[in-house]
Amino acid sequence: MYEIHDDRPTLPRLNEPAPDFEAVTTHGTRKLADYRGKWLILFSHPADFTPVCTTEFLAFARRHAEFQDLDCELLGLSIDSKFAHIAWVRNIKEKFGVDIPFPIIEDLSMRVAHAYGMIQPGASDTSAVRATFVIDPQGVLRAMVYYPMSNGRSIDEFLRLVRALRTTDEHKVATPEAWQPGDPVIVPPPATTEAAEQRVHEGYESTDWYFAKRSL
Repeated sequence: MYEIHDDRPTLPRLNEPAPDFEAVTTHGTRKLADYRGKWLILFSHPADFTPVCTTEFLAFARRHAEFQDLDCELLGLSIDSKFAHIAWVRNIKEKFGVDIPFPIIEDLSMRVAHAYGMIQPGASDTSAVRATFVIDPQGVLRAMVYYPMSNGRSIDEFLRLVRALRTTDEHKVATPEAWQPGDPVIVPPPATTEAAEQRVHEGYESTDWYFAKRSL
Protein backbone atom coordinates (compact mmCIF):
# COMPACT_ATOMS: atom_id res chain seq x y z
CA MET A 1 0.00 0.00 0.00
CA TYR A 2 1.10 3.53 -0.71
CA GLU A 3 0.96 6.16 2.02
CA ILE A 4 -0.47 9.46 0.77
CA HIS A 5 0.93 12.70 2.11
CA ASP A 6 -1.03 15.85 1.37
CA ASP A 7 1.38 18.79 1.64
CA ARG A 8 -0.92 21.30 -0.01
CA PRO A 9 -1.26 24.56 1.90
CA THR A 10 -4.37 25.06 4.01
CA LEU A 11 -6.26 28.02 2.61
CA PRO A 12 -8.50 30.39 4.55
CA ARG A 13 -12.15 30.30 3.54
CA LEU A 14 -14.41 33.00 2.19
CA ASN A 15 -17.06 34.50 4.47
CA GLU A 16 -15.27 33.22 7.57
CA PRO A 17 -13.06 35.21 9.97
CA ALA A 18 -9.69 35.97 8.43
CA PRO A 19 -6.75 34.27 10.19
CA ASP A 20 -5.63 36.39 13.11
CA PHE A 21 -2.09 37.74 13.24
CA GLU A 22 0.25 40.03 15.12
CA ALA A 23 3.40 40.93 13.21
CA VAL A 24 6.34 43.30 13.02
CA THR A 25 6.06 45.75 10.12
CA THR A 26 7.88 48.77 8.75
CA HIS A 27 5.40 50.90 10.72
CA GLY A 28 5.72 48.98 14.00
CA THR A 29 3.67 46.05 15.24
CA ARG A 30 0.35 45.48 13.51
CA LYS A 31 -2.53 43.15 14.42
CA LEU A 32 -5.56 42.17 12.41
CA ALA A 33 -7.67 43.76 15.16
CA ASP A 34 -6.06 47.13 14.39
CA TYR A 35 -8.05 47.20 11.16
CA ARG A 36 -11.45 46.42 12.68
CA GLY A 37 -14.00 48.90 11.34
CA LYS A 38 -12.15 49.33 8.02
CA TRP A 39 -11.64 47.32 4.89
CA LEU A 40 -8.18 45.80 4.53
CA ILE A 41 -6.23 44.51 1.56
CA LEU A 42 -3.47 42.20 2.75
CA PHE A 43 -1.17 41.26 -0.10
CA SER A 44 2.03 39.24 -0.36
CA HIS A 45 4.94 39.51 -2.76
CA PRO A 46 7.77 37.03 -3.42
CA ALA A 47 10.74 39.25 -2.51
CA ASP A 48 12.01 42.78 -2.03
CA PHE A 49 14.24 44.33 -4.69
CA THR A 50 12.59 42.41 -7.54
CA PRO A 51 11.22 44.17 -10.63
CA VAL A 52 7.65 42.81 -10.83
CA CYS A 53 7.09 43.40 -7.11
CA THR A 54 8.44 46.92 -7.47
CA THR A 55 5.88 47.72 -10.18
CA GLU A 56 3.09 46.46 -7.93
CA PHE A 57 4.24 48.50 -4.94
CA LEU A 58 4.52 51.60 -7.12
CA ALA A 59 0.94 51.04 -8.33
CA PHE A 60 -0.46 50.40 -4.85
CA ALA A 61 1.31 53.52 -3.56
CA ARG A 62 0.04 55.71 -6.39
CA ARG A 63 -3.55 54.54 -5.78
CA HIS A 64 -3.28 54.66 -1.99
CA ALA A 65 -5.50 57.75 -1.68
CA GLU A 66 -8.25 56.02 -3.69
CA PHE A 67 -8.19 53.06 -1.31
CA GLN A 68 -8.33 55.46 1.63
CA ASP A 69 -11.40 57.12 0.09
CA LEU A 70 -13.04 53.68 0.30
CA ASP A 71 -12.04 53.38 3.97
CA CYS A 72 -9.64 50.63 2.93
CA GLU A 73 -6.13 50.12 4.29
CA LEU A 74 -3.23 48.37 2.56
CA LEU A 75 -0.81 45.95 4.22
CA GLY A 76 2.02 44.25 2.34
CA LEU A 77 3.97 41.11 3.28
CA SER A 78 6.98 39.08 2.27
CA ILE A 79 9.26 36.75 4.17
CA ASP A 80 12.08 39.31 4.03
CA SER A 81 13.24 41.11 7.17
CA LYS A 82 11.99 44.54 8.17
CA PHE A 83 15.46 45.89 7.39
CA ALA A 84 15.23 44.60 3.81
CA HIS A 85 11.77 46.17 3.57
CA ILE A 86 13.07 49.50 4.85
CA ALA A 87 15.99 49.46 2.43
CA TRP A 88 13.68 48.63 -0.48
CA VAL A 89 11.20 51.37 0.46
CA ARG A 90 14.08 53.85 0.59
CA ASN A 91 15.35 52.60 -2.78
CA ILE A 92 11.91 53.03 -4.36
CA LYS A 93 11.80 56.59 -3.06
CA GLU A 94 15.31 57.31 -4.39
CA LYS A 95 14.99 55.65 -7.80
CA PHE A 96 11.31 56.17 -8.61
CA GLY A 97 10.37 59.18 -6.50
CA VAL A 98 7.45 57.36 -4.87
CA ASP A 99 6.79 57.02 -1.14
CA ILE A 100 5.36 53.73 0.11
CA PRO A 101 2.76 54.93 2.63
CA PHE A 102 1.56 51.57 3.97
CA PRO A 103 3.24 49.01 6.27
CA ILE A 104 5.00 45.85 5.09
CA ILE A 105 5.00 42.78 7.34
CA GLU A 106 8.26 41.04 8.19
CA ASP A 107 7.42 37.33 8.07
CA LEU A 108 10.73 35.52 8.49
CA SER A 109 8.97 32.70 10.35
CA MET A 110 6.39 32.42 7.52
CA ARG A 111 3.70 32.21 10.21
CA VAL A 112 1.36 34.70 8.55
CA ALA A 113 2.18 33.40 5.07
CA HIS A 114 1.27 29.83 6.04
CA ALA A 115 -1.90 30.93 7.84
CA TYR A 116 -3.10 32.59 4.63
CA GLY A 117 -1.86 29.91 2.22
CA MET A 118 0.64 32.30 0.65
CA ILE A 119 3.34 29.61 0.38
CA GLN A 120 2.60 27.44 -2.64
CA PRO A 121 5.10 24.56 -2.94
CA GLY A 122 4.47 24.27 -6.66
CA ALA A 123 5.81 27.80 -7.07
CA SER A 124 8.33 28.07 -4.23
CA ASP A 125 8.94 26.66 -0.76
CA THR A 126 10.75 29.80 0.37
CA SER A 127 8.80 32.73 -1.08
CA ALA A 128 5.21 33.91 -0.86
CA VAL A 129 3.30 33.99 -4.13
CA ARG A 130 1.30 37.06 -5.18
CA ALA A 131 -1.71 36.48 -2.96
CA THR A 132 -4.29 39.18 -2.21
CA PHE A 133 -6.95 39.08 0.51
CA VAL A 134 -9.86 41.48 0.94
CA ILE A 135 -11.03 41.59 4.57
CA ASP A 136 -14.16 43.49 5.57
CA PRO A 137 -14.63 45.82 8.58
CA GLN A 138 -15.84 42.88 10.70
CA GLY A 139 -12.66 40.91 10.03
CA VAL A 140 -14.34 38.51 7.61
CA LEU A 141 -12.46 37.33 4.52
CA ARG A 142 -14.51 38.39 1.51
CA ALA A 143 -12.21 37.70 -1.45
CA MET A 144 -8.84 36.16 -2.23
CA VAL A 145 -6.89 36.14 -5.46
CA TYR A 146 -3.65 34.31 -6.28
CA TYR A 147 -1.25 35.23 -9.06
CA PRO A 148 1.87 33.40 -10.26
CA MET A 149 5.23 34.81 -9.27
CA SER A 150 5.96 35.79 -12.87
CA ASN A 151 2.97 38.10 -13.44
CA GLY A 152 1.96 41.32 -11.72
CA ARG A 153 -1.51 42.11 -10.42
CA SER A 154 -3.93 44.77 -11.63
CA ILE A 155 -4.49 47.32 -8.88
CA ASP A 156 -7.50 48.66 -10.80
CA GLU A 157 -9.25 45.35 -10.20
CA PHE A 158 -8.80 45.50 -6.43
CA LEU A 159 -10.20 49.02 -6.30
CA ARG A 160 -13.14 47.84 -8.40
CA LEU A 161 -13.64 44.81 -6.17
CA VAL A 162 -13.73 46.82 -2.94
CA ARG A 163 -16.22 49.24 -4.50
CA ALA A 164 -18.37 46.29 -5.60
CA LEU A 165 -18.26 44.64 -2.18
CA ARG A 166 -19.22 47.87 -0.44
CA THR A 167 -22.13 48.28 -2.85
CA THR A 168 -23.24 44.68 -2.28
CA ASP A 169 -23.26 45.18 1.48
CA GLU A 170 -25.04 48.52 1.41
CA HIS A 171 -27.75 47.72 -1.11
CA LYS A 172 -28.11 43.91 -0.79
CA VAL A 173 -27.53 43.37 -4.50
CA ALA A 174 -25.01 41.59 -6.71
CA THR A 175 -22.80 43.16 -9.35
CA PRO A 176 -22.27 41.87 -12.90
CA GLU A 177 -19.01 41.23 -14.69
CA ALA A 178 -16.75 44.31 -14.88
CA TRP A 179 -19.24 46.38 -12.85
CA GLN A 180 -18.26 49.97 -12.14
CA PRO A 181 -20.01 52.57 -9.95
CA GLY A 182 -22.98 53.99 -11.85
CA ASP A 183 -23.65 50.73 -13.74
CA PRO A 184 -26.87 48.79 -13.09
CA VAL A 185 -26.72 46.14 -10.40
CA ILE A 186 -28.28 42.68 -10.31
CA VAL A 187 -31.39 42.11 -8.22
CA PRO A 188 -31.31 38.81 -6.29
CA PRO A 189 -33.45 36.20 -8.10
CA PRO A 190 -36.86 35.34 -6.60
CA ALA A 191 -36.93 32.39 -4.23
CA THR A 192 -40.48 31.12 -4.86
CA THR A 193 -42.64 30.42 -7.90
CA GLU A 194 -45.06 33.12 -6.79
CA ALA A 195 -42.26 35.68 -6.57
CA ALA A 196 -40.99 34.56 -9.98
CA GLU A 197 -44.42 35.28 -11.48
CA GLN A 198 -44.36 38.78 -9.99
CA ARG A 199 -40.78 39.63 -11.01
CA VAL A 200 -41.64 40.97 -14.47
CA HIS A 201 -44.17 43.36 -12.90
CA GLU A 202 -41.82 44.83 -10.28
CA GLY A 203 -40.38 47.60 -12.47
CA TYR A 204 -36.90 46.15 -12.91
CA GLU A 205 -35.01 45.79 -16.17
CA SER A 206 -35.96 42.11 -16.47
CA THR A 207 -34.68 39.80 -19.18
CA ASP A 208 -36.30 36.78 -17.53
CA TRP A 209 -37.64 35.88 -14.09
CA TYR A 210 -34.16 35.05 -12.76
CA PHE A 211 -32.25 37.90 -14.46
CA ALA A 212 -33.14 41.46 -13.51
CA LYS A 213 -31.14 44.65 -13.11
CA ARG A 214 -31.80 48.03 -11.57
CA SER A 215 -30.06 51.33 -11.13
CA LEU A 216 -28.99 52.55 -7.71
